Amino acid sequence: MTRLTVGDDDSLFGKASRALGWSLVNTAVGRLGTLAIGIALARLLGPAEFGVFAVAMVALLAVLSFHELGVSLAIVRWPGDPEEIAPTVATISVASSLAIYAGCYLGAPAFASSMGAPGASGVIRLLTLSVVVSGFVAVPAALLQRGFRQDRKMLADQVNNWGGALVSIALAATGTGAMSLAVGRLAGSAASAVLLVRAAPGSMRFGFDPGRARALLRFGVPLAGSSIVVFAVNTVDQVVVGHVLGATALGFYVLAFNLSQWPVTMFSQPVRSVAPAAFARLQHDPPALRGAFLSTAGLLAGLTLPVCLLLSGAAEPLIRLVYGDRWGPAADALLWLAILGGLRIMFELMYDYFVVLARSRAVFTVQLIWLVVLVPALVAGAHAKGVSGVGAAHVAVAALVVLPMYLWELHRAGVGTRAVLARIGPPAAIAAGVGLAAVAAHAAIPLDVIALAVAGTVALAAIGLLLRRTRGALSGLRSLEGADA
Repeated sequence: MTRLTVGDDDSLFGKASRALGWSLVNTAVGRLGTLAIGIALARLLGPAEFGVFAVAMVALLAVLSFHELGVSLAIVRWPGDPEEIAPTVATISVASSLAIYAGCYLGAPAFASSMGAPGASGVIRLLTLSVVVSGFVAVPAALLQRGFRQDRKMLADQVNNWGGALVSIALAATGTGAMSLAVGRLAGSAASAVLLVRAAPGSMRFGFDPGRARALLRFGVPLAGSSIVVFAVNTVDQVVVGHVLGATALGFYVLAFNLSQWPVTMFSQPVRSVAPAAFARLQHDPPALRGAFLSTAGLLAGLTLPVCLLLSGAAEPLIRLVYGDRWGPAADALLWLAILGGLRIMFELMYDYFVVLARSRAVFTVQLIWLVVLVPALVAGAHAKGVSGVGAAHVAVAALVVLPMYLWELHRAGVGTRAVLARIGPPAAIAAGVGLAAVAAHAAIPLDVIALAVAGTVALAAIGLLLRRTRGALSGLRSLEGADA
């Protein structure tokens, strides 16, 4: 069994701990700033303009899900020196990104019309230039992730968030509308790219080894295919809302979705930036790998599920207080999307675990079934109850179809369902109590700010209780070893 000394700064734990700490700080600062900036922009632009930008963001996220054909992740997982494959990965990433942008440029008018916002094609063409920037920095970003250098990545991310946001706010204040968001996003991405290239170990080199290219594509293309399906699962709801209900309804829905993702980006993304590399280094010690996964799942559930259910229970006063009365319809979607956010946090950790186990086919199968069941459910929900119906359909499919499939695949990989439920069941039950407390506070207290304060206090108490309960799991993570529960 792999033995790792906790106090050794050069151990896997030492590197992963520092990386996780930097990633948490990076995400916390970035997310709090993004939240504040998002409030300012929402109040400046309003639902209609925000909806136009949301249409362009759907297009960007679509191409970012597969633009480098999944090959950059091979650098994180490569057992030898990553410099052996880095030039080939860089060439594939840039070439595929340029080709994909050409398709975005040509297809922008048709996509914008299908989403109920024909005037969004210019915004789409400008915003999707970010995919080319992302292709250039795929290798530097992967090298930083492999080396647990989230401290270096933090500066680039913050320049991206704050620099782009300041540009957007300045342009929005002059009446530029949705285009202000696209210009700001592209400016932030470009500045961040320069810093990532400078921070990454080694120099940015291009090359092409046909043998390694074939091996990389065999590894990456199934993951890229899976990523396309993952993207479709994550954004088909926005496509349905835009196509069925229009761009203004999409503005309400996207605002709610972005707010519901706050726990995901605050807590889940820092863990996901470290977990794949840490899991990969334990892949030759299956008991330790299973133990690390279960401990991470328990801690993540304790940190995030109470926050997700707080957002769900307090959706109406939160939207009204923070964004203003004209954004009130977004609360109908947030009620469900916050619950979905909690489920997705668990699904994403399972996804990363299966990738490390090289079980990409299992991941692809789950995602594909999820998509096939989800599309008709979302369309029915949109026609029946608008944005609220879309959110409710999403939660129903995730809880009744996707969760059982993931648990079955974990069972096949040697992680028992009882062991998983023992880690995430108690946090889920306590989080449900937090959600009910938030609903009760809103019903009993007329002042929104006081109702939110009471509900937030309950959520903090629940998180403290759960973290105290999982101290043993934290000790297991600190040594990154353990056995199947």
